[in-house]
Formats: sequence, C-alpha cells, structure tokens
Amino acid sequence: MAEVFFWCSALLLAHTYFLYPLSLFVLDGAAQVARNVRSMRGGEPRRGLATGRGPAPSVSLVVAAYNEVSCIEQKLENSLALDYPADRFEVVIGSDGSTDGTNERVLQCRDERVRLSPAPRAGKTTVLNRCIPTAKGDIVVLSDANTMIEPEAIQKLVRHFEDPEVGAVCGKLRLYNPTKQDYEESAYWSYESLIKMYEGRRGAVVGANGGLYAIRRTLFTELPASTIVDDFVIPLRILEKGYKVAYEEEAVAHEETTEDYGKEFGRRARIAAGNFQSLRMVPGLLLPTAGFPAFAFWSHKLLRWCAPALMGLALIANLFLLDSVFYRFTLLGQGLFYALAYMGKVGVLKRGAVKRVASVAYYFTTMNLAIVVGFWRFLRNSQRAAWDRTARAS
Repeated sequence: MAEVFFWCSALLLAHTYFLYPLSLFVLDGAAQVARNVRSMRGGEPRRGLATGRGPAPSVSLVVAAYNEVSCIEQKLENSLALDYPADRFEVVIGSDGSTDGTNERVLQCRDERVRLSPAPRAGKTTVLNRCIPTAKGDIVVLSDANTMIEPEAIQKLVRHFEDPEVGAVCGKLRLYNPTKQDYEESAYWSYESLIKMYEGRRGAVVGANGGLYAIRRTLFTELPASTIVDDFVIPLRILEKGYKVAYEEEAVAHEETTEDYGKEFGRRARIAAGNFQSLRMVPGLLLPTAGFPAFAFWSHKLLRWCAPALMGLALIANLFLLDSVFYRFTLLGQGLFYALAYMGKVGVLKRGAVKRVASVAYYFTTMNLAIVVGFWRFLRNSQRAAWDRTARAS
C-alpha cells in the first residue's frame, strides 16, 4: 500500500509539473502538422491570427486602485500614451476607498478620457462589479495600478476579438526586480508564461495575469463580493460558457516584484485561499464534459493545489519502503531537495549554479507552504476579499 501511495503521488506531481506541459507541446505540434496537411491537400486554408484591420472596437481600461498615490500618475501617463484611437478609448480608475490622495491625483488629470469612480472600501471585486458594467467600451481591459503597459499592447489584445469565439485574452506580464537580476520568481514565472502560451493556442488559458487581460464586456457576470482572485475567476467563467480564452505574447506589461518576502508569502497564501474558493464558482470546468478546458484545469491548477499533500504523502510513504535500495535513494533525493531549500532560505551559498538551484528549491517549497496556509484560511473562511497594496523597492 505504501508503494501505491508513493507512486500515485509521484506520478501526479510529475504530471502537473512536467507531463502536462509536455502534452501541450505534443498537441500543438500535432495540430500544426494537421493544419499543414490540410493546406497541402487544398482543403481549408491555413488560418493566421486576425490582422486587426477591422473597425477598432471601443475599449475601456479599468484599474482598481487602493492608496496608489505613489504610482497613479505614472499609470495615467502610461495609459494615455497607449497606441489606440483616442475616440475609442477611456480609462476608468476605480478607487476602493483610497485615503492617501489617489483620488485627488486622478481628478487633477484633465484628459476627458479619464474617469474616476470612487466608493468606500469594500474590496477589488466590488470595484470591478461597479466599473465593468458601466464601462463604455465593448472590450474591457483590466490592469493594476503598478503595472506599466507597452504602447501596442491594447491593439495586440483587441485583434483577437475579431474571432467571435474568443471571450477573453491574456497578455504577457514581465516581472522585474530593480535590485536582483536573478530572483527566484523569474524562472517559475517564465515556466508559467510558457504554459499559458500553449494553453492559449488551444483557447483555454486557465486564469489570467491580473496586470493585463481583456474581456468582452457583455460576458462579465457580477462576482460575489467575497471573491478573492477575480483575475482567476473572470476568465474561467468565460471559459465555462464555451468561449475561448487566448494568450497574446506580444501584448506586454511590466510589473515590479517585492523585496518583502513576508508580504510576498502572504500574497501567495491569499491567492491560494482564493483558488480553493473559486471551485464553487466554476463547477462546469470540473466535469469531463467540458473537454480540454477541464483537462487543463485539473492538470494545471487542481493538482498544483494538491501538491503539498502529494509531497507529504510521497515522503511518508517512502519511510515505509526503506527495505529496498531504490527507495533509500528516493528518500535521499527528497532529503537533498529540502536541504537545498533550507540553504536557499539561510543564504549560505553566495554564488554559482548550486545557489540558483537552492534558491529555486526554497521558492518552490515556500510556494507550496503558502498553499497549505491558504487552504487553512479557506477552511476557516478567514481570508478577506479586500487587498492591501504590496510595497515595492522603488
């Protein structure tokens, strides 16, 4: 029985982190070959991405802000400099009870495209429930106050909506750290972005980057006020309705990471609590009848959330199998991994490849520990929906 538990845990972990991405690569390659064969035989022509030459749809950029006086002016300047027809574009700043002068800074902007929507503090979800239905644009682009968008990003996102089957498009978020060129999240974020890109080619990106994504306004449905991870639930609901959720790697935004590891851990725990909460909001994606989106949801998300339990189960089961030389080596491997994570935490390694591996091991371990904390908060219903802004180095 211990052997069964060990291998089930190991295989499920291998699937969510390695085999699922590999399956995406294989499926994409097979689809490309099939398109090429049909084109060669004179069947349906090869379909490329929409050109964006049709009439430009109206766009509303909605930004939820809470005490963002340090960056709101830069955000407004960045938003108004985006390369999109001015008469088809507006910026809506939804202030969630800001008390630091954010509202006053927004009101100082005289550009008619900017609109402030203030209300008492109630959480980001309430801001979105208020601002998205009243937005003038057919397409709503959602972004964060500390996220800076590249000039052509809106055009790159919007061109996907020429396809009526597309309900949402996720942009590419590039994280940067002003003090550390090599930081733990960069490798993992690149890995996640690659998965999103291949999911997007199948129209099934499981969750968006909150810093930059776009939706059809008519597909938005009001979220429960207690929703914690709106940027996860909104695209999933659109996916559940049968629409595609695409990924546009040329629509790029930049966001600074934090140096405060305590707050970063808290942010990840908050996201984890929201992820477990989201299960009751998208029940259709749990069923095999949803097809590939269900496969992606289970493989990319649900198994990831179970990873701490699977890691613990694999370790405990391994302890009952030490009469075999093979399982002694597997236990040694697990022990070495956690030892590397500890070295990554205390910083005993100063440079080199081993330091980078230890840093990634530490990041991976703390990420899964945050899932445990988030699950506990979910069970106790103790995670607030309202968010606190994360302090940045600059």
